[in-house]
Amino acid sequence: MSQHAGTQEKQQLHRGLQARHLTMISLGGAIGTGLFLASGAAIHTAGPGGALLAYTIIGIMVYFLMTSLGEMAAYMPEAGSFSTYATKFVDPAFGFALGWNYWYNWAITIAAELVAGALIIKFWFPDSSSLLWSALFLVIMFGLNYLSVKGFGEAEYWFSLIKVVTVIVFLVTGIFMIFGIFAGEPTGFKNFTIADGPFHGGFFTMLGIFMAAGFSFQGTELLGVAAGESEDPARNVPRSVRQVFWRILLFYVLAIFVIGMLIPFTTETLASDDVRVSPFTLIFERAGFAFAASAINAVILTAVLSAGNSGMYASTRMLWNLAKEGKAPKFLAKVNKRGVPVNALIVTALVGVLAFFASLFGDGAVYTWLLNASGMCGFIAWLGIAISHYRFRRAFVAQGHDLKKLPYRAKWFPFGPIFAFVLCTFVILGQNYSAFLGEQIDWYSVAVSYIGLPLFIVVWLGYKFTKKTKMIPLEQCDISGVNTRIK
Repeated sequence: MSQHAGTQEKQQLHRGLQARHLTMISLGGAIGTGLFLASGAAIHTAGPGGALLAYTIIGIMVYFLMTSLGEMAAYMPEAGSFSTYATKFVDPAFGFALGWNYWYNWAITIAAELVAGALIIKFWFPDSSSLLWSALFLVIMFGLNYLSVKGFGEAEYWFSLIKVVTVIVFLVTGIFMIFGIFAGEPTGFKNFTIADGPFHGGFFTMLGIFMAAGFSFQGTELLGVAAGESEDPARNVPRSVRQVFWRILLFYVLAIFVIGMLIPFTTETLASDDVRVSPFTLIFERAGFAFAASAINAVILTAVLSAGNSGMYASTRMLWNLAKEGKAPKFLAKVNKRGVPVNALIVTALVGVLAFFASLFGDGAVYTWLLNASGMCGFIAWLGIAISHYRFRRAFVAQGHDLKKLPYRAKWFPFGPIFAFVLCTFVILGQNYSAFLGEQIDWYSVAVSYIGLPLFIVVWLGYKFTKKTKMIPLEQCDISGVNTRIK
């Protein structure tokens, strides 16, 4: 082997993720505080019917996004995922902006999880140091990512398994309670139809729940990033895509249905983010489970650690890929002998730490802005997936390729990416519609809510004008996929 080939080998990631890792990474990314805590607030705000409809519609959109991403990732598994796809099928400037947008999103999320983790621990140790706990969680997240991709995958598998088992036990318990098999009389549909249920607050209220549902499902696209280190992407990615959708829709939609059936949506405590009155805690307590609040708190802690662990993985891989493509400093493309991009990992962890310290100083205003700027990043990434897939499929056909060559084909093309594009745009533009409804526009609220959008556009157009990039004609798109089964 030549010296150059040896260097190339050293700069590559290792394919250490198995099918079970891929499925759990994507599933675990989506089951978190959005389900355990925010689902109660969604039901309280829009009624059980409104919350159910909002989560179902967003769930269907996420399905189409996952099939779009699955088609590209099975054919061309890349750690840069949709950033690389946008570069090859749309415009290098669009890929550049998507990559940095996604890196920023997850780097800031690491800080958010460190803050959340320390708050959760206060449930058991109210007088302990938040700083100490956050530092410990950071060391754990960094260590799991530093060991190897298999170490990360294994940790994520078990973190996710705890969440999945909890939701299954909750669903079984809840269904038994609905029929009165234990814990009192059967409830039937009486809680669904009280007051002005099942739909409460009208269309605009449900629009707000679209946002909450969207945030809850964010993380499913991690599958695309992880595909770059999957053992057999042509076989494993399609399998994971098929499993993930049904599981997420089953868990979210069924969980919201069970909560809506058992707890009146008029219950004020549903809007609280206190774990002691989480809908999961309330239902387990009613069923007679001892220490329900403590158990759910422990599960939420694993959810937070899992989100931080995934965030560090995703942002590190995206930064490494940007460096590999010449869109970030070259030293970030270095990979150690275990296939871990250590420099990209260290820089990402440092950014997470800086953002975390921003939350401690003053009134945390800087941190609030950082967090709000990242809030829209996930939806922008989803938009990027929809656009990239639409262009990929059209380029594939335009260049005379047979669709049968694709290891996995997304159904209902072009409806899927177009539906996802329209709904994502609707959610992004409606992010804080209420700021425009008063007698005077609340410009501060508008700036806080929408800051992520102009930032993305500035990065995109800035790169476009400095590098003079253009949209790539369909006939010239690089669709030479890594369509081989790499063992």
